[in-house]
Amino acid sequence: MAFREVRVFEVREVLRLWLRGVGLREISRLAGMDRKTVRRYVEAACELGLDRPCDEEQLSDLLVGQVIERVRPHRTDGRGEARRLLDAHRDQLERWLDPDKDGLTVVKVHELLERKGVVVPERTLHRYALEELGVGRSVRSTTVRVVDGEPGDELQVDFGKLGRICDLDAGRQRDLWALVFTPVVSRYSFVWLTHRQTTDDVIAGFEAAWAFFGGVFATVIPDNMKTIVDGADPLEPRLNQAFVEYAQARGFVIDPARVRSPQDKPRVERVVPYVRNNFFAGEVFIDLADAQRRVEVWCRERAGMRIHGTTQLRPAEHFALVELPVLSEAPTAPYDVPIYAVAKVHRDHHIEVAKGLYSVPGNLIGTRVDVRADRSLVRVFSRGQLIKVHPRQAPGGRSTDAEDLPSERTIYAMRDLDKLQRLAAGHGEAIGTYASGLLDTPLPWTRMRQVYALLGLVKKWGPERVNAACERALDAEALNVGLIGRMLERGTETDCTEAPQASPPTVLTARFARDDDHFALKSPHPHPIGASCKASGGHTAAGSGAEAAGGAR
Repeated sequence: MAFREVRVFEVREVLRLWLRGVGLREISRLAGMDRKTVRRYVEAACELGLDRPCDEEQLSDLLVGQVIERVRPHRTDGRGEARRLLDAHRDQLERWLDPDKDGLTVVKVHELLERKGVVVPERTLHRYALEELGVGRSVRSTTVRVVDGEPGDELQVDFGKLGRICDLDAGRQRDLWALVFTPVVSRYSFVWLTHRQTTDDVIAGFEAAWAFFGGVFATVIPDNMKTIVDGADPLEPRLNQAFVEYAQARGFVIDPARVRSPQDKPRVERVVPYVRNNFFAGEVFIDLADAQRRVEVWCRERAGMRIHGTTQLRPAEHFALVELPVLSEAPTAPYDVPIYAVAKVHRDHHIEVAKGLYSVPGNLIGTRVDVRADRSLVRVFSRGQLIKVHPRQAPGGRSTDAEDLPSERTIYAMRDLDKLQRLAAGHGEAIGTYASGLLDTPLPWTRMRQVYALLGLVKKWGPERVNAACERALDAEALNVGLIGRMLERGTETDCTEAPQASPPTVLTARFARDDDHFALKSPHPHPIGASCKASGGHTAAGSGAEAAGGAR
């Protein structure tokens, strides 16, 4: 059997069904897994302490992650050895199985492979021919009528296109789709109209259906719409994670029909053209909301009160009599549709989800993690393990846990000024006071680098010498880390003969300033003071000009 990665929500679904008392064979069919795989996950859960009867709330993320870790196969590429052997002989297999070339059967090809020393299970070869080469698909020419089952058990669901109506918001005609729900026993149908087939629209349709029926059916049989089935397969369909979690929240089981197999959901197949011809054709609708109001009335009165051709009963009355009493309780709170994403951990120890930033542990930088975000929480998973939970942030927001950042960078990244000052004070009282003085500004985080430079001097010269230098600098009221560094290099931190002085300020000369001699030469009657000024050369241009003006007077 070809290996595929079993995801977290699939394992949870297996354990949930097992806790409900469903047998391994039925779980294998509903979850789309091999029965041996199902047994391995159940046995691993039992070893971890899970036992029946048990509350489903005990299926925590931690427990599911431990079960996955116990069962996880050690395959680097997700494929077994038999599958890799068949991949190496793919060209030969295509020639043998191609009906236009050799046209051999899978059984004969299996024998020929064994002659060449390629030993693989025949079942694996059958699956490889079907999935990779498209050989072995059978055409079903006949079918049988399946019994209806128990009331309230099965609800068949199908999508159908009705036509086009006006979308007032978009200002144009748009396609109108109908999501049709039909109970197997009563045939009392509900129709949800939509312009799109997204996950949000489909879940909104299911929520409206539970409100219409007044309860939840035990099993839902949909077609292979992308919002429910990620990968169609007659034996192992891969279900959409978002819809599986919705089914878990509402308490029903998903059993999708096969591709191009209308006989798997015959009760709803004929309802789609009935809705199109009896309700939609020949009618004029204002917009989607108007059509939805009218179709619900049509479901209750026209379709619900007609005499059904097969049951010879009125579907609405039949449903109220036999199915409504056995349905699960209808949900009272709206469902929070989560966001699922695969995010990359960037160098800044954060991931981006829905325009928000969230921190993760630094040992995952460069890897990709699975993210589930609802209205309140963002949960981050790595290889099936829950590694981080953050409160949901608005677009542009950020949630950072200091524990996720390197210890040497946490203070700077979080702008933790108090912790930085305590760190400096831990090396000496004068160092702490000096750091406090450096940070005593209206924008203290702009001076954090100077404090880090001071701590670098402590690492280089030792706390005793730096503390002594800070004492001398504080006595002189000189807050300059460069001065501390020069004192330590010259060894003058303990020299008391001369107080340290800060570097004199630098005076910048204007680009077009005139020389002092310019004003002295232009004076018609040089004053003796002016002459002395010229000789000394120590006055500014402005001062010389003033004296020259005085001499002229």
